[in-house]
Amino acid sequence: MADNRRRRRENDEDSDSDNEIPPSSPQPLGRAAYDTVSSPIGAPDSDLLENPEGEDDEIQDDPDLDELEEQMNEVDLMGDDMYGDYEADPERDRYDETHVDDAEQQELSLADRRRIDAQLNQRDRLLKDGAYMDDDDAADATQLDEMGLPIQRRRRRRQYEDVDADDDLLDDMEIDPLTEELTLESLSNVKANSYAEWITQPNVSRTIARELKSFLLEYTDETGRSVYGARIRTLGETNSESLEVNYRHLAESKAILALFLAKCPSEMLKIFDLVAMEATELHYPDYARIHSEIHVRISDFPTIHSLRELREANLNTLVRVTGVVTRRTGVFPQLKYVKFNCLKCGSILGPFFQDSNEEIRISFCTNCRSKGPFTVNGEKTVYRNYQRITLQEAPGTVPAGRLPRHREVILLADLVDISKPGEEVEVTGIYKNNYDGNLNAKNGFPVFATILEANSIKRREGNALNDDEEGLDVFSWTEEEEREFRKMSRDRGIIDKIISSMAPSIFGHRDIKTAIACSLFGGVPKNVNGKHAIRGDINILLLGDPGTAKSQILKYAEKTAHRAVFTTGQGASAVGLTASVRKDPITKEWTLEGGALVLADKGICLIDEFDKMNDQDRTSIHEAMEQQSISISKAGIVTSLQARCSILAAANPNGGRYNSTLPLAQNVNLTEPILSRFDVLCVVRDFVDEESDERLAAFVVDSHIRSHPENDPDELDRQRGEDGDAMKDDGNEDEGYEHLTARQRRLQRQRKKEEEVSPIPQELLIKYIHYARTKILPKLHQMDMNKVSRVYADLRRESISTGSFPITVRHLESILRIAESFAKMRLSEFVSSWDLDRAIKVVVDSFVDAQKISVRRQLQRSFAIYTLGHH
Repeated sequence: MADNRRRRRENDEDSDSDNEIPPSSPQPLGRAAYDTVSSPIGAPDSDLLENPEGEDDEIQDDPDLDELEEQMNEVDLMGDDMYGDYEADPERDRYDETHVDDAEQQELSLADRRRIDAQLNQRDRLLKDGAYMDDDDAADATQLDEMGLPIQRRRRRRQYEDVDADDDLLDDMEIDPLTEELTLESLSNVKANSYAEWITQPNVSRTIARELKSFLLEYTDETGRSVYGARIRTLGETNSESLEVNYRHLAESKAILALFLAKCPSEMLKIFDLVAMEATELHYPDYARIHSEIHVRISDFPTIHSLRELREANLNTLVRVTGVVTRRTGVFPQLKYVKFNCLKCGSILGPFFQDSNEEIRISFCTNCRSKGPFTVNGEKTVYRNYQRITLQEAPGTVPAGRLPRHREVILLADLVDISKPGEEVEVTGIYKNNYDGNLNAKNGFPVFATILEANSIKRREGNALNDDEEGLDVFSWTEEEEREFRKMSRDRGIIDKIISSMAPSIFGHRDIKTAIACSLFGGVPKNVNGKHAIRGDINILLLGDPGTAKSQILKYAEKTAHRAVFTTGQGASAVGLTASVRKDPITKEWTLEGGALVLADKGICLIDEFDKMNDQDRTSIHEAMEQQSISISKAGIVTSLQARCSILAAANPNGGRYNSTLPLAQNVNLTEPILSRFDVLCVVRDFVDEESDERLAAFVVDSHIRSHPENDPDELDRQRGEDGDAMKDDGNEDEGYEHLTARQRRLQRQRKKEEEVSPIPQELLIKYIHYARTKILPKLHQMDMNKVSRVYADLRRESISTGSFPITVRHLESILRIAESFAKMRLSEFVSSWDLDRAIKVVVDSFVDAQKISVRRQLQRSFAIYTLGHH
């Protein structure tokens, strides 16, 4: 019987080799029955139709190579002659000497044997969860990882198991998918219903944390220096708890993380904050003792919305909006993690995370199973700072005929008090919906209020001319710009260049531009023995005929100054300029609201139509102009507010035009106390002069042509290019422009025209002014005091004799302040005699120009020794 089976199997093997059918191919049903080799008469044999080996099962699935090899070589060990295998056989009972490697391999030493035994024991420990090692594991054990240990694989499924397609996908998976480490590329394959669900999966959040940490530690700028390593060191030096991260940097290096951050900011910022703390602890291991957490602030988010553009699609995403802060509350502690005391058993329950939507309440004690009472544990409960501000659309962005909209913004942690009412800010935050019972009572239940939870806030001060700059602060400067400032300051004509660059679109008025430049740079404030403060700000009054660009100069100063507040005399009251007391609608307490002078602290306050103000309102700014503070005593509030600002006022004379035959006091409706508080009086007269009028008209026409909104430079390029081609054809092309394209020629001409109009680019000038105001504090050193005292004595004498406005000690201080401002323009540490001469000329010219025409020429001759030669 066994011999018959063996013979049959050999015939099958011969037929396989003759037909050259690969063993892994499925065999046709009853192939052996129709084989001409195994059946000499070509008819099926009844014995061969039997299927004793279960071949039908093998046909159903692709046979395994190992299984086929095993079947081909198998021997029936359970036959009648099975005991014959144990008989002695001298020919077979020996090793084949050709396969013994005694000559090639040496006996292992004891140390090697122990090392290999340790490796095998380690392998057994790794594989003990598999219960046993089968033949497949033994075959795969030769694959070792980098540690020299075998790689564990899943046991291969047998043919008799039901194999599904899903199981085939999992055949080579080595670990649990929830604990698997993902790559950055695999994060984009979102295997969840939403981004939020995907990010909260443990393995995904671990991968995100790993990639964010590598971003913070490895991102470099163009020069190869670590960007965030330096920021983390600065953060530690200042003991800050905010780390600013540029969104564009993240999008450049790891775009999928930037997408997740925009779509699911709440989840991503939690991970980012933890990663930032880990990165900070690499530099400062004990930083957690100073701040329990570090907040990542996102800057330079690419999309900017206005408040009226926020819709349902923006909910729970990162948005960036601009607006003006109109109101802010006080700073309150907000519960973050709450712990409760059980008064019966004394155990502490918690912590519980306090959501912003509803109050946390617990119903029973987990220790004693009682239902209370419970009190909040004040010591172990974690609080955070909380403040609400109201953000309103900036006046310039509101569509025509619409009212500005507003939105509540929540400031947390170290963002509180970062902005104050009146400032234009840019908020990057999460747009959320918030349950509001009042809205539901009015509009039905499913209506929710929306709020903006701020992540970062930047003040928008001045005019943001450079949109490509990181963040919003156009006044910040780099080290390269600082070197450029120093290089500019060494130019001998830097003061003339600065004065020429003031309001370049306005023709002439060099005396006004000089005064504006002095006011923007400012003097140096001083404090005598801590009791008597001397202001360093320079106040200027522009007085003159209508149509002489007074208001345009004020508008230019508003755009150029670091902080500026613009108001008009008719629209400003005493409380609007100083401060008002109002009742807070939420807390019902009396609060102070600052006026224009308070909001312009450490800046410049611009008042147009100064002569139209009421006398009572005008007297309210007397204190602010000299003592630079505002005292309030109303509704039980007695306090003093800082108003350290320059005042730049413009006024029209009585009757509309300035009458040169009358003294200044009769030309304008201003009292002597307020006139004496202005350092410089600029009287602007509209003289008729044919030559200057022609130059003015040409300047205005050129300005209109250059600044037309539909002036397409590409179209001009094409026209000029065609003209250039025609000139080439005629052979009259200028040889100097042969190597330049039309675009380069246009840029060269435009640059020349800009240099003629403004020697210093306006963007650079804004930063230069702020740098000089912040960094440079010139000292009065080795001054010609006799010259100052002589000028003061002469001015006093002429003031009495001509009956002009009185000269006081304030004008002596004005000379020193203006000299300091000229020194600031040169970025000099000391006031030179040249600065002093220029300051004397400004004050003397201001005094002489304000006189009536009958005495002006006489005064010009008297003061010629101070004014000639100093331009």
